[in-house]
Amino acid sequence: MLYQLQEFQRAMLEPLSSWAKTTAKIFTNPVNPIAQTPVSQRVAAGYELLHRLGKEYEKPEFNIKSVQAHGKTVAIAEIEAIHKPFCRLLRFKRFSDDVATIQHLKEDPVVLLVAPLSGHHASLLRDSVKTLLQNHKVYLTDWTDARLVPISEGEFGLDDYVAYIQEFIRFIGAEKLHVISVCQPTVPVLAAISLMATNGEKTPLTMTMMGGPIDARKSPTAVNSLAMTKSYEWFEHNVIYNVPANHPGAGRRVYPGFLQHAGFVAMNPDRHMKSHWDFFQDLIKGDAQDAQAHRRFYDEYNAVLDMDAKYYLETIKSVFQEFALPLGTWKINGQLVRPQDIKTTALLAIEGELDDISGSGQTKAAIDLCKGISTANKSFYEVQGAGHYGIFSGRRWRDKVHPVISEFIRAHQGSTKAIKPVAAKPVAATSKTAAKQEATITVQAENKPKVVTKLVSKLITKPVQKSPPKSSAAISKMVESLETPVLAAKKVVSKKTTAVKKPTVKKSI
Repeated sequence: MLYQLQEFQRAMLEPLSSWAKTTAKIFTNPVNPIAQTPVSQRVAAGYELLHRLGKEYEKPEFNIKSVQAHGKTVAIAEIEAIHKPFCRLLRFKRFSDDVATIQHLKEDPVVLLVAPLSGHHASLLRDSVKTLLQNHKVYLTDWTDARLVPISEGEFGLDDYVAYIQEFIRFIGAEKLHVISVCQPTVPVLAAISLMATNGEKTPLTMTMMGGPIDARKSPTAVNSLAMTKSYEWFEHNVIYNVPANHPGAGRRVYPGFLQHAGFVAMNPDRHMKSHWDFFQDLIKGDAQDAQAHRRFYDEYNAVLDMDAKYYLETIKSVFQEFALPLGTWKINGQLVRPQDIKTTALLAIEGELDDISGSGQTKAAIDLCKGISTANKSFYEVQGAGHYGIFSGRRWRDKVHPVISEFIRAHQGSTKAIKPVAAKPVAATSKTAAKQEATITVQAENKPKVVTKLVSKLITKPVQKSPPKSSAAISKMVESLETPVLAAKKVVSKKTTAVKKPTVKKSI
């Protein structure tokens, strides 16, 4: 019934939202004499804010038409490589008419970027895709809104998720592939590769785990606590609903995207309210760039998808209640998931210092689970000052995380030729700060630990380059603003600790 009520509310608000949008345009149209009055800007700003609060947000396009790669502008074509009922495997193919550039593009490593299926669309990783395209061939999992999948296609569970990942890896070719999983997919991706290793299949060259709940028992966050304190039956009876009749997936049992969105907003309601107030002020002041940055951010943030009930409930049970992966009890189609069987895939675990969704140590737990991988091929990197979104989007992703991932991949590519990341624009640091930061980074590769460490040190101490466009900087600022409450809490705790502070990131593993 809740889903039907939400649909009724959306239908009621749609005319109001459309009217508010039209009225806002009337009060800003230079042909209209009223638009020249002092009060018109304020009235138009109010109506546009009303429009955005009441409108329905559709799935955004990736809209990546070109990127800078190897010093040249290359065109990008979005191609559907595989179509499955609940997911599309997309390839962002790069094109150039320069012979030297084409050769560089061919030599770039192949990356499978596994997007989270946790409420938002895969386009949330647009910044990740665009940055990786500068020096990688990129494939991406684009998960389908469950309310659009006819019930005749059957259910979709966590086991099916793992099977999808395995199929994508085999299609691309494990012998040349590097897998990057962001947040939620770290668990099924580790399971998929573990099962492939157990069965004697070839596994990817590397796997990078970013901000995921590998072991949700460590530093539980508000997200983890809800799953741990409520029973499986509570979730089944309170958050699972049938898709209404006006959608292709009518009758399918789902966890609705609007509930997940409400949970996201509830984590930092004051920050979202301030963001909307700032948007109103920007419209009054005529700050078009910051206002557009707000629109772009919330067009993405407010666009959510439904998840199949079976997948959602199995994730709650296996990941957040039974901790099946770290305890070694997870079985998929009767076969035990054994991360210790992985031997030929290098591992990089990445966490954000201020992550309030996947707590400290949750992703790093993968390093202890993968006992079959040699110490030289296992690395850990904590991104200083970054929250959950900061590790895959915004300034910290571009300046800190991407250069580390790029070099880690190339260290295990089997090629002696290391191509410098074009996108890296590191923040300048004093000699003392640089030394401290260098001590906090762990990037080790088989037979190449000194080379990699030297390059990372070089990236840290490199002078500041040209800053990104204001609109991009504004979006990064908005992402970071949602992490401010966590930063404030960290500062309060730090005041109570001793004066001598140890490095946040541990030594090489």
